[in-house]
Amino acid sequence: MSKLAEAFKAGKFVVTGEIAPPKGVDLKTVMEDVELLRNRVVAFNVTDQQSSVMRLGSLATSVLLKQHGVEPIFQITGRDRNRIAIQSDLLSAAVFGIEDVLCLTGDYVSLGDHPTAKPVFDLDSVSILRAASTLMEGKDMAGKPLQGTPKFFLGAVVTPGADPLEPQILKLEKKVKAGARFIQTQAVYDPALLESFMGMVKHIKVPVMLGLVLLKSGNQARFMNKNVAGVTVPDKLIEEMDKAESKVQKCIEISARLIKETRPMCQGVHIMAIGWEKRIPAILDAAGL
Repeated sequence: MSKLAEAFKAGKFVVTGEIAPPKGVDLKTVMEDVELLRNRVVAFNVTDQQSSVMRLGSLATSVLLKQHGVEPIFQITGRDRNRIAIQSDLLSAAVFGIEDVLCLTGDYVSLGDHPTAKPVFDLDSVSILRAASTLMEGKDMAGKPLQGTPKFFLGAVVTPGADPLEPQILKLEKKVKAGARFIQTQAVYDPALLESFMGMVKHIKVPVMLGLVLLKSGNQARFMNKNVAGVTVPDKLIEEMDKAESKVQKCIEISARLIKETRPMCQGVHIMAIGWEKRIPAILDAAGL
């Protein structure tokens, strides 16, 4: 059983971080962040060509983390792979002892740095979950038997701030039925929104983790409000950031407050620092974690 699965089973409030592989092969900064946080988070999401920007692969980076005694959550998307490659990468992850897998459809290539690339999308997030679950049953998607069976702890994502919300909940139900055993949310900055969402999905009996993108400035918040579907930073938080003498201290204060206020509603927090990984220990300290 993975450390992440064990933590949820033990009823702990789970903290995870996120690592973006570099655009190149220099992993110095990545490993510095990993060492800084290895005793503060249970596992690290390793992003898979996030925002469709070409980077070092999530599988290679996950293997490196595993070799350094740190638990990776291997992100895998359907954007760049067909079902053959997806199943192969899942088996490859299993060979290296990687159990935690976050299954995503993937961002459109038009958002990234290779907008003329041809997307694949042979499988979406639900189909990838089904594929991984099928592998755990000892066969591939074509029904052919495997020589050795992998073991995964599968995860998925949801957007509590989506409008309309009903399609998100229906798809979440499909993800859990397909094998998802933990859920990470898109960034949420309104505790009342999360509380309402959790009430609507209380019939779904898997751990849900609050997604939290660290706020660095009011302009960043306004950008997310305008460009990131399903994410809304309340005006009062933007005003706090705009008025703050120290953006770093205000980020720590707001993040810790959100964690404290939402902790009774969910089973963990997934922190997406986006370059501010060194602020995470202070945030966790302020949140009492």
